[in-house]
Amino acid sequence: MTGTGPLAPIGLDELDATASLLDRVDRKYVVDEELLDALERRPPTALRELEIDGRRDFGYSSVYFDTDDRHLHRLAATGRRRRFKVRTRTYVDSGRCVLELKWKTGRGVTIKERHDHVAADDEIGAEAHRIVVDALRDRVRVDPAVVERLVPTLRTEYRRRTWLDTSGGSRITCDTDLVCTIPDGSSLRLDGVVIETKSSGAAGALDRWLWRQGQRPLTFSKYCTALSLIEPTLPANKWHRTVADLHDRLDVRSAA
Repeated sequence: MTGTGPLAPIGLDELDATASLLDRVDRKYVVDEELLDALERRPPTALRELEIDGRRDFGYSSVYFDTDDRHLHRLAATGRRRRFKVRTRTYVDSGRCVLELKWKTGRGVTIKERHDHVAADDEIGAEAHRIVVDALRDRVRVDPAVVERLVPTLRTEYRRRTWLDTSGGSRITCDTDLVCTIPDGSSLRLDGVVIETKSSGAAGALDRWLWRQGQRPLTFSKYCTALSLIEPTLPANKWHRTVADLHDRLDVRSAA
């Protein structure tokens, strides 16, 4: 999508200055395009939309890293407090690639740290290895040997739009055309829009609007939910209800 839309634009620098929200509470919903259109036509709060060089819709490609025995996935599946994720994210339109680390605090707050990544998006070189170990050693007591074993496990590709709730300071992302693929070519496609609200705490006006439409936050992770469906031997109890709710929207295909 290019050009202006019904929402007032906001530039990236202003968005980051207003709501970078690297320490945040996330709430995720999966809705259809019609509900997203209704939200845009009559937003429940003052929204502005990220616009860069006339564009409001951007391509993302992320590579998640885990061990061969899916140690990080199992930490999340069993609800371990000291769990974390390591991924690269490529902003397709600009070509910029970053290394992102995410972990949860004991109070359920998501912390994210971002670093420029100069290696290939599916590689963790010596510099990235040092960053991961230094960042997570004390926060989640990561064993450096685990970092040594990290390999590319899942690639996600999707289109993203980003909004700012100017009244509450929350950041909202809307992801479409989500495809998740593991190295052997097996994949998952999601028919729907993943809306994620990111706030410093309490639910915002957009969350409350979604609740009034019968939508409730889902336990949904692009990495963990997709991987548990593509590799069914992995533990998936944490996402069973989500998978059941999204059954008609999910298309899982084995490698040819």
